[in-house]
Amino acid sequence: MAHYAFINENNIVTEVIVGKDEDDLDTLPEGFADWEEWYGDFRGQTCKRTSYNTIANAHTGDGTPFRGNYAGIGFSYDTVNDVFLAPQPYPSWVLNETTWTWEAPVAYPTDGEAYIWNENQGNWELVNNG
Repeated sequence: MAHYAFINENNIVTEVIVGKDEDDLDTLPEGFADWEEWYGDFRGQTCKRTSYNTIANAHTGDGTPFRGNYAGIGFSYDTVNDVFLAPQPYPSWVLNETTWTWEAPVAYPTDGEAYIWNENQGNWELVNNG
C-alpha cells in the first residue's frame, strides 16, 4: 500500500489516503501512467504520493527519504523542490532546505528543561511547571 496526498489549487494538502502501491501497475486503468495520475483524475485534484517513513528528509528505516516529509492536512506542497512542508509555526522561523523543516532563529536550549517559543521576544521561554 502507498499513501497519496490530494492538493488544492493553492498547493495545500486537503486529504491523505491509503491507496494502491505505486508498483502495482497490473491493475492501473488503461491510459494512466501511474496511480498519482489516476487518483488525481478521479478526484479532480493534484495527487502526489507521500511516504509515512519520511520525516525531516530522513527515512525512518533503511530506505530513501521521499518528498521531504510525510504529508498532512494543511501541509503545503512545494512544486519546485517536490517536497511537503508543515505549516510555518511562527513568522520568524526559517525553512531548513536540507531537512525541509522549520527552525527557530535561536537554537532550542539543551539544558533538559521544557521551553516554549515566544515570537514577540524572539526567544525560548522556560515553561513554568508549577
